[in-house]
Amino acid sequence: REIVAECKRVSPDPMATAQQRKPRPFGAVLRQENRISVIAEFKKASPSKGVIRDNMEPIDVADIYEANGASAMSVLTDENFFLGHADFLTAIHDRISLPVLRKDFMIDPYQIHEAYAMGADAILLIVSALTDDELVQFQQIARDIGMASLVEVHHEYELNRALDTQARIIGINNRDLTDFSVDLNNSLTLKGRIPEDVITVSESGIHGYKDVETLRNAGFDAILVGESLMRSEDIGAKLRELTGAP
Repeated sequence: REIVAECKRVSPDPMATAQQRKPRPFGAVLRQENRISVIAEFKKASPSKGVIRDNMEPIDVADIYEANGASAMSVLTDENFFLGHADFLTAIHDRISLPVLRKDFMIDPYQIHEAYAMGADAILLIVSALTDDELVQFQQIARDIGMASLVEVHHEYELNRALDTQARIIGINNRDLTDFSVDLNNSLTLKGRIPEDVITVSESGIHGYKDVETLRNAGFDAILVGESLMRSEDIGAKLRELTGAP
């Protein structure tokens, strides 16, 4: 919250200086016939894994993702825990034509307008970090400026809260943020409780095409993958593996 307060002090109204634009469709690219969509993530580090990869420029990774079948990109902007930066998102948005998700700890409406100013087309909302009123409010603010919300859950009670707020895109995180353990079965357990008209995304713990096939057969529309791509010697080949491309 201290970081958000400082941002507000430096730039009280990010929308005032933002280039007016129509955000790119995010949800629409996640639901495709006969294939699972991949949200490919630019991720330099994480609290659980430390530095993952720091020898590639964001735009170079973005070029690889776009050329090898990603449907959208996720960009971490948190500096303290993920070595992310707002400039990464802006550079990537300006470089490619894919929709871009701002992945950060969104706890204040200011950050939604800030995300728009950065060039984001969608935001991540973590249910465990927000009240029900905030979930409703933040999704509405995003809608009002043309952005989508990926509403992230881990437990069944969080899923129920997300559904109660009429979330249209739900991400199931297979990583328990309290101890960083990962279980792909978490997605399989919760998927059946989500209505068909809600777009579903499985997040974390997806390493190869076998995992992708399991999730596709379970009815998932999309997956969000960062670490396994960023660790690969050949990022493009790894992405093609996940998309099922030759």
